[in-house]
Amino acid sequence: MALTAKGLATRQRIIEGAALHLRGDDPGEVTLDDIRAITGTSKSQIFHYFPGGKEELLLAVARYESDRVLDDQQPHLGALTSWAAWRRWRDAVVARYRAQGRNCPLGSLMSQVRSTPGAAEVVGALLANWRAQIRRGIEQMQAAGEIRQGLDADRAAAAFVAGIQGGVQVLRSTGRTGHLEATLDVLIDHLRGV
Repeated sequence: MALTAKGLATRQRIIEGAALHLRGDDPGEVTLDDIRAITGTSKSQIFHYFPGGKEELLLAVARYESDRVLDDQQPHLGALTSWAAWRRWRDAVVARYRAQGRNCPLGSLMSQVRSTPGAAEVVGALLANWRAQIRRGIEQMQAAGEIRQGLDADRAAAAFVAGIQGGVQVLRSTGRTGHLEATLDVLIDHLRGV
C-alpha cells in the first residue's frame, strides 16, 4: 500500500505512540483500545495502516524499537577506531540502559509477539547488525595494530552482544547497571590484552 506523506506521518505517530506506551513503567498487555486512546486514532485508522491488527502493529513497533537500540549508540558504535571511542560507546550503552531502567520496551514487545511470524526476524536482524558493527570496530582496531591479530573478531563481537543482553536482564531484575558495566569493562580489557 502506497501512503501519502500525511498517511506516513499518521502511521508513524501510531507506532511512536504505541512505543511510548510500552516504555511506561508497567505497560502490561497492550490493547488496540490503549493505542487508539494514546494516539487519538480510530480503530478504522489503525486497521487501515496495520491490516493485520495488533500483531502487525506490534511488529512495526518492535522494528522501530530495534532501530532505536542501535541509533541510541551512535555515532560511537559506528566509530570504534580508538580506545577512547570504545569508552564513549561503553558509556553510551550504559547511559541508555540506565535511563531505560527496569523496563525494556523491546523485551516487553517481544513477549507479546513471540509467536507472531516475523518476531524472531526482528530480533535476529537487530542482533546481527549489532554484532556486525562491533566486529567492524574490532577489525579496524586490529588493522591499526591496537588489537592482536589472532583474536576472533566475530566471536568477540558475539560476546559483547550476549554480555550486554545479560547485563540488561540483570538490570531488569535489580534496577542496577553494575553487571552491564562489568561485562563491558571486562570485554574491552580483553580486547586490549589486559
